[in-house]
Amino acid sequence: MEDHTSLEEFPPGTILLEDRDTFQSEVILGPTPSDDPDDPLVNTSSFRRIPKLTKTQNWTPFRKAINFGLACIYVLFTMVLIDINSVAYREYMAELGLTYANFNNAIGANVAGLAVGCLILIPCVHKFGRRPLYLISAIVQFATAIWWAKFHTAGELIAINVIAGLAGSIAEVIVVITIVDMFFIHQHARINGVFIFMQTLGSTGGPIAAGYIVVDLGWRWMWWIIAIMLGVNFLLVLFFFEESKYVPVMVGRSTSTSSDIVENGGKERDQMRKTPCNNLAVATRSRKSYRQRLTFVTKTDIPMIQHFYQPLVVLFTFPAVAFTAISYGAILAWFAACVSSASYFLIDPPYNFSAAAIGLFNLGGFVGTLIATFTAPFLNDWLIVWLARRNGGIFEPEMRLWMIFPAGVLNSTGLLMFGIGLGRDLAWIILAIGTGLFGFGFVVTADVALTYLTDCYPDILGDALVAVVFVRNGLAMLILFAFTDWVAGMGIQNTFIVIGVLALATLAMSALLMFYGKRARVKTALKYKEFASRQQTQRYV
Repeated sequence: MEDHTSLEEFPPGTILLEDRDTFQSEVILGPTPSDDPDDPLVNTSSFRRIPKLTKTQNWTPFRKAINFGLACIYVLFTMVLIDINSVAYREYMAELGLTYANFNNAIGANVAGLAVGCLILIPCVHKFGRRPLYLISAIVQFATAIWWAKFHTAGELIAINVIAGLAGSIAEVIVVITIVDMFFIHQHARINGVFIFMQTLGSTGGPIAAGYIVVDLGWRWMWWIIAIMLGVNFLLVLFFFEESKYVPVMVGRSTSTSSDIVENGGKERDQMRKTPCNNLAVATRSRKSYRQRLTFVTKTDIPMIQHFYQPLVVLFTFPAVAFTAISYGAILAWFAACVSSASYFLIDPPYNFSAAAIGLFNLGGFVGTLIATFTAPFLNDWLIVWLARRNGGIFEPEMRLWMIFPAGVLNSTGLLMFGIGLGRDLAWIILAIGTGLFGFGFVVTADVALTYLTDCYPDILGDALVAVVFVRNGLAMLILFAFTDWVAGMGIQNTFIVIGVLALATLAMSALLMFYGKRARVKTALKYKEFASRQQTQRYV
C-alpha cells in the first residue's frame, strides 16, 4: 500500500482511519457524528476519539441494542420462514403428491420474489424511512405463514413462495442500511458479521427445530408455530423499533466530507484535526419523544424515482458493486444447491433421514457459521486497523479482501466434500463436515464482500445493495430452476465438482481488486459524487 501525506488525492472509500500525529495513535470516527440528540451515532468532542458506550452517546447503549437486536430478530425469522420448507419434503410428497421439481420451482419462485421485491420496495426506504418497511414486511410474513399452514397444491406453494420472497426481500438491504445508520466504519465487519450470522442461524438453526416439530406435531404445525413467532415479531417492531434514519436539520454549511477535502486540498485536513466540530452547524433541538421516535413514516421531500433505476446503473458503473453482487450471489446459489440436495437425497437409501434428521443435518453448517461469526469479523476489523497503521494511518477498502482468499478455499473444499460424498454414498458425517467448512467460508465471504462495498461507497449504499441483492437472488434463481435438469444430466457428484471449481474461480475477482480496486475508485470518483448528491441516505447534504 502506498503511503499518503495528503488527503487531496483520496478516492471514495480511502480515509484517514488513524491519527499518527498524536502521542498515542487513535482511530478517527467515520462517518462524522453530530451533536444532535437524535443522531444514532456517538456525540463526541473529537472525531479522533474511539467510540465507547458512554453517557455522552446520543443514543444510549440500551436504545441502540434494542434497535439492532430487533433488526437481527427480523432477519432471523425471515430466513426461518424461507428455509424451513425443505424439512417437510417427504411429508409433502406423501400427503400432497408433490415432486422434487415442484420443490425446486417453488424455491426458485421464492428467490425470484427476493430479487424483484428489493427493486420495488427499497426505494421506499429512502423516501419514507426504515420503520414502515420493517412493519409492512413483518405483517405480510405473518399472513404468509398462515397460508403456508393451510396450502394443498403445487400452485399454492409457488404463490406462497413468491409472496414470502417479496416480503423478505428488504431484509438483506434494510438491515445493512440500519447498520450504517448506527455504527462506524471500523465497526462494520463485526456488526455485519452478526447480521450474517443471524441470517445463517435462521437458515440452518430454523430447520433443526422445524424437523422435530414435523415429526412430533405434523408439518402444518411447523407453519402455525412460525406464524405465532412472526406475530410476536410484528408487535415487537410496532412498539419498540425506532426509526434509525437520521435527517439532520442544518443551519450552516455541512461538515467536510472526503469529497470536500478532495476539492479543498490538504489544508482542510489540518483544520479538521484542530477544530473537528467547529464547522458543523446543527440546529439545537430537544430529544424526540417516545411517540415521535415511533412515528410510522419519516418522509423527505427528495424524489425517489431515481432509486428505481439507479441500482442497475451503479451495478455496471462501480466495480466494487459488481464484485459484491457476483461473489455474494454465487455463494448464495451454492448454499441453495446444498440445501436442496440434502433435503431430497438424504431421505433415500442409504441415509433414510427423517424430517428431524434432515433438520439436524443442518447442525454442521450452523457450527461452521457460528465459529466464523465469533472469529472472522473481529479479525477483519483488527486487520484493517493494523494494515492502516502500516500504511501511515490511511485505510484502503481493499485491505478487507485479504480474508476472502482462505474463505474461498474453504468454500470449494466444503462443496467438494459434500457433493462427492453424496454421490458416493459416504458417511453422513463427511457431508456434515463439508457443510461446516462451507458455512465458515460463507460467513467470511459474505462479510468481507458486504463490508468492502460499505467501505467503498457508503453514500450510495442503498442503491448498491439493491443491485447486489438483485444479482445475488437472480443467480440463485437461475441455478435452482436449472438444478433438477443439471443433476439429472451430470449426476450429483459431477454437478458439485463443477460448483466447487466455480466457487474457487471467484477468488480471481478478489485478486484483481487487490491490484486495481483503488485505481477503479479513483476513476469513478466523480461519478460517485454525482450519484451521492442524489441520495437521501447521506448524513449531510
